[in-house]
Amino acid sequence: MFDWLRRADPRAKQAPSPKSPARATASRMISVGERELPLVIRKLARARRMTLRLAPDGSEARVSIPAWGRVGDAEAFARDRADWLAGQLANLPEPRTIAPGATFSLRGEALIIDWRESARRKPAIADGHLLIGGPRESIGRRLQRWLEAEALVLLADDLAFYCARAGHDIPRLSLSRAQRRWGSCAVDGAIRMNWRLVMAPDFVRRSVVAHEVAHIAHFDHSADFHAHLDQLYEGDIGTANRWLKRHGRTLYAPFG
Repeated sequence: MFDWLRRADPRAKQAPSPKSPARATASRMISVGERELPLVIRKLARARRMTLRLAPDGSEARVSIPAWGRVGDAEAFARDRADWLAGQLANLPEPRTIAPGATFSLRGEALIIDWRESARRKPAIADGHLLIGGPRESIGRRLQRWLEAEALVLLADDLAFYCARAGHDIPRLSLSRAQRRWGSCAVDGAIRMNWRLVMAPDFVRRSVVAHEVAHIAHFDHSADFHAHLDQLYEGDIGTANRWLKRHGRTLYAPFG
């Protein structure tokens, strides 16, 4: 991720309140090597700097800018960093096909898909294999539904643990299929978590839940927020963050 900070233009209109939704501008195209990549520019009420990211699946480049920012500046910001985007694209993991003999991760452990037509449709794990029956052509869809169900159970347990530690009532929990966020906390405390975290090691998944629970008390990333997070999370938050930064995109490879 690249970011760029400048002082707000005093002539600009007052930014909308933090609760205002992001405003997306029309998608543009940017040349990255020999590829034309969609460029999406979003104005965010809370943003104080320009940031450039590549979508986890490499489908588009995204620039977030403050409400007072200029779209032309954002476009130039992205074009000047086309080489960085090219490097990010080159580092994307190869897409994996969910099929018999393929591998995917559950809670950080690799599993080999062992499909047998006569086996039960409900997946079963044994000796590093995931045994599954039923129609071969629907393995991917059924495995994703199963993983989402597993994720909901684990995340609900994590949420209950950290809410108890923080002294909060347990808020509403739902799963997300977001392409760029691992979790979110709404103003009313409702928590949304990316189901793909079920494929990450437990300490990584739990760190994201702890992060969102910390937002219930501190709806920002202030020093107080980070101090609260350090009290909640039992591990090293830096180690968990580094794992996500280094390996997070691999969680999108099997199922998109």
